[in-house]
Amino acid sequence: MPSCGPGYASPEDAIKNGPREKLLYVVTVQPNLEDPQGDYLSTVDVDPDSPTFCQVIHRNFTNRPGDELHHMGWNTCSSCHQKDSKDAKCLPKRNKIILPCLTGDSIYVVSTEPDERAPELFKVIDGEELRKVNCCAPHTTHCLADGNIMISTLGDADGNAKGDFVLLDPKFNLTGTWTRGEKKAACGYDFWYQPYFDVMVASEWGAPKHFRRGFKGSDLKEYGTHLNFYKWSTHELKYSVDLGQEGVTPLEIRFLHNPKRAEGFVGCAVFSKVFRFHKPDDSDKFVVEKVIDVPAKVLSHGEQLDGMMTDILISMDDRFLYFSNWRHGDVRQYDISDPAKPKLTAQIFLNGTIVSDSGVVVVEDKELSKQPDPVIIKGRRLEGGPQMLQLSLDGKRLYVSSSLYSPWDKQFYPKMVKTGGTIVQLDVDTVNGGMKVNPNFLVDFGNEPNGPSLPHEMRYPGGDCTSDIWLPQD
Repeated sequence: MPSCGPGYASPEDAIKNGPREKLLYVVTVQPNLEDPQGDYLSTVDVDPDSPTFCQVIHRNFTNRPGDELHHMGWNTCSSCHQKDSKDAKCLPKRNKIILPCLTGDSIYVVSTEPDERAPELFKVIDGEELRKVNCCAPHTTHCLADGNIMISTLGDADGNAKGDFVLLDPKFNLTGTWTRGEKKAACGYDFWYQPYFDVMVASEWGAPKHFRRGFKGSDLKEYGTHLNFYKWSTHELKYSVDLGQEGVTPLEIRFLHNPKRAEGFVGCAVFSKVFRFHKPDDSDKFVVEKVIDVPAKVLSHGEQLDGMMTDILISMDDRFLYFSNWRHGDVRQYDISDPAKPKLTAQIFLNGTIVSDSGVVVVEDKELSKQPDPVIIKGRRLEGGPQMLQLSLDGKRLYVSSSLYSPWDKQFYPKMVKTGGTIVQLDVDTVNGGMKVNPNFLVDFGNEPNGPSLPHEMRYPGGDCTSDIWLPQD
């Protein structure tokens, strides 16, 4: 049998042959900026047969306060699965986690070898190296098929808005920026590439010097509203599509996993809209259209409360789309068998701003007949709202963490910051659609060694729905 490299041959292979996840790697933020050990990567046991089920079994600290670990990615993924090599020892391995810092600008590299239950710090790329190439606020990490690693950045060296990307070589040396040509994106955030269509799509948040100080309505005019389409082979920004006011802060980009389907979705955070992008056969450009619109709720004093859609993902079989409304407090599942017409199949509330005992009074709601009740799991009341999502390879378990970004957590959910964040599990009906809360699963970050902490993004040792990209094999 030929050597194949990391990951899986196809999304179908991942669903059929991927192991059930037993570990979660979790970005964990220390909200106390005076703590000398700072943020950390948690290893969480999610094996229901294990004596340490739902516990943090290892912590890898940055030992630098205030860095704000945020998103993470792998050094290699399924895009390298069938990389040619005559020597199996030379095949790439999925064994390093890349941890960019949204505030401190540093990039941590953590090794999952030799013990994936206890990762070890391998290398630190100091933020000053990014600033030397006029970049800051590194965010999304994707491995490339050539062995390099690409990380989106959100600002220039002074914290002004600027969409760009930095490259690391296979030995994790910063080699420069990726973008070529005169056109530059006004803002940066997330990205996803599809070489089969010679395209990369990137989204926009805003200037780091603005969002780092917290959420301010006056900053909305400074936030991004575009999807940026690059020619993958030449690294050039070819055109941008303005989503308008409804599309302020297009954040998470998700292409369908099938590498021969030129379509995907982006979740626009502030006003909770989902836009679909797709490339018609008779066009050389992608078309973008709004397909999901979450209405605001009107409160007793006249304020409109928008959902704040902070994460979306697509199941490995490209059948279901999930997203979280961090302020409204709900996680939703949509059937996207017809991507142009998503169909709501499930909605679960996991606290949020409008729970019945919050003191917030909703006087107009186009979706609900009453305000949702607080959620208690294993005797622990959830605080905050549902934020980052991660789905099992087989689509049957959806993990949901509660922290968005610590300056915003402190502003919107101070009680969650005080008591610590949580991770819960939703059990998914993959046949008919539907979700329900698993009453036996709770990871509580309220009693951590250095005080309550905030869980954000989650990954598995074997790859997942939001980090693996496939290339056609024919």
